Amino acid sequence: MELVMRKLVLTALVATSAVAFAAPAMAQTANGPFDGFRVGALAGWDGLRPGSGHDSSISDGRGADGFLYGAELGYDHQMGKLVLGAEGEIDGSTAKTTNDPVDSAALGYGRVKTGRDLYIGGRIGYTVAPTTMLYAKAGYTNARLDLAANNGTDTYADHYNLDGYRLGVGVEQSFGRNAYAKLEYRYSNYGNARLEYPDGSNTNNFDVDTDRHQVVAGVGFRF
Repeated sequence: MELVMRKLVLTALVATSAVAFAAPAMAQTANGPFDGFRVGALAGWDGLRPGSGHDSSISDGRGADGFLYGAELGYDHQMGKLVLGAEGEIDGSTAKTTNDPVDSAALGYGRVKTGRDLYIGGRIGYTVAPTTMLYAKAGYTNARLDLAANNGTDTYADHYNLDGYRLGVGVEQSFGRNAYAKLEYRYSNYGNARLEYPDGSNTNNFDVDTDRHQVVAGVGFRF
């Protein structure tokens, strides 16, 4: 399953690069309400959970939930009913665990709160009405978890950097030529992590299994 997901992500990133290189030529003509560069704001629910794969040492359903907020930048090219796009995103979240710093059980990382979340990927959409599009997306995500841990004597702060893939589906509604709104569900899985210290040093990558579920609403402007 992991190999299949990685192939999907690679395919999406290749498509993203192709669309990005073609963007200057595409920008000369607008082919529909979902064509052109866009910028938007995002808000919604963010939930981290221990993964269910063999790399997870956490067997219960404890995790972290919070409010997601962020911004996106993208480019779409509409060809009749088909839409191909590339996009990037940066998010923050209030999700955190409240376990004792000595106890790593909640997510397997100690007591953590979510830091910034980066995403880059591609999407493919289909217009089910002149101003309504259904779409699917896939890409790479890098997340940070800020850590509060205790070695039995002192509590200290570092952070984890997590690498993984993201898949999502959504619906987008165009309003006039420029404005849009969307509702999206996305799932991320982080399979690699490294602990980074304040002096800039870090551990080697190690295997993890952390899931992330998000339901996000967005509004933006296309130009």
